[in-house]
Amino acid sequence: MRKLSRSKQLFLEAQSYLPGGVDSPVRAFKAVGGTPPFIVKAKGSKIYDADGNDYIDFVGSWGSLILGHAHPQVVEAIKRAAEHGTSFGAPTELEITLAKMICAAMPSIEMLRFVNSGTEATMSALRLARAFTGKDKIIKFAGGYHGHADGLLVKGGSGLATLGIPDSAGVPSSYAENTSVAPYNNVEAVRQIFELYPKQIAAIIVEPIAANMGVVLSQPGFLTGLRQLTHEFGALLIFDEVITGFRVAYGGAQTLYEVTPDLTCLGKIIGGGLPVGAYGGRREIMQMVAPVGPVYQAGTLSGNPLAMTAGIETLKILQPPGTYKQLEMKSASLEEGITKAASKAGIDFYISRVASLLTVFFSNTAVNDYESATQADTAFFGRFFQRLLSEGVYWPPSQFEAAFVSLSHSDEDIRLTNEIIERVLNQLGL
Repeated sequence: MRKLSRSKQLFLEAQSYLPGGVDSPVRAFKAVGGTPPFIVKAKGSKIYDADGNDYIDFVGSWGSLILGHAHPQVVEAIKRAAEHGTSFGAPTELEITLAKMICAAMPSIEMLRFVNSGTEATMSALRLARAFTGKDKIIKFAGGYHGHADGLLVKGGSGLATLGIPDSAGVPSSYAENTSVAPYNNVEAVRQIFELYPKQIAAIIVEPIAANMGVVLSQPGFLTGLRQLTHEFGALLIFDEVITGFRVAYGGAQTLYEVTPDLTCLGKIIGGGLPVGAYGGRREIMQMVAPVGPVYQAGTLSGNPLAMTAGIETLKILQPPGTYKQLEMKSASLEEGITKAASKAGIDFYISRVASLLTVFFSNTAVNDYESATQADTAFFGRFFQRLLSEGVYWPPSQFEAAFVSLSHSDEDIRLTNEIIERVLNQLGL
């Protein structure tokens, strides 16, 4: 059993100054129990805590670090950039370079605007969609998290076309009433909402591969159905690729599924581990953004040279042929190991994986939407997580988060992780 005495001291102290002792809720381990290890350094596939413990990391800053921690090429580039200044509040050539790389990778993006987070990206994209269409309402999907903007923190009721109600204290009902929620993978439910409000819906926002209720794959016909409905009713289709962008393929999920959105939201990987976000799409839409158009959005640190540099270097490393094949092989090996271990232990499970992100649900049913995801045994997952942590594997501390494989995970990392998972599941299955 690994000791966490220093982490416990730090966690207790942090709770006096930070709500819950953390700056993002999932880090507090409320879903799995126990004390979160306080991390002091990381390198490659490993993170190291304040008590001297090391872990094979499958969180990777929640998918941002597809290359692994502290990649030498990225770190060196950041150092060089920092020597020239960390932020100017003025245009730089670096912004053009990264924007061109993103536009080349995703043909649906003709112009883009850099921001500092995925929340900023989705919030700004929705404001833009409303301005472009002249409509107010949006459709999102139950279990889909698109940041903590007020209008997106809503949940669906029992009906297929449920008006949103606030899912967080402090969100006025008036903010939520323009958000309708449909079940993921259910095109007919979306059609019902459009028919209820045929001239009022500005946009659908969707993760083309859901990754915030655990990984949930979009079923055949779902994304194309959404594309058809938005064309039919004069709405925009927004892909939230904050997680999937440059993760599942160099051009994101939209290249895998061959569905072209009107707007795309990005984050995580395009900043190489530094705070970043972006939204972009068709030129005629993006030219409504200030200072060219009437949709105002600004940010002091947007496009800062450190994030742009880290993003450029990361994308350069991802470009060579065979890079994503390496990730696929590592990820497939991990999935195969978990499948064998759970089957051998006689434990109900369902693994959902696309490329290098996956979730193992402890459930006896297939997971296709939020309702089926919530049928998973979260108590069992908590025990699974704690056992893994005690043996040196840092898995996402929630049943409803994705695990991420990086290029830095070695074959030995995957082999050892599968060995630990097999041992843990055998113990839990007794």
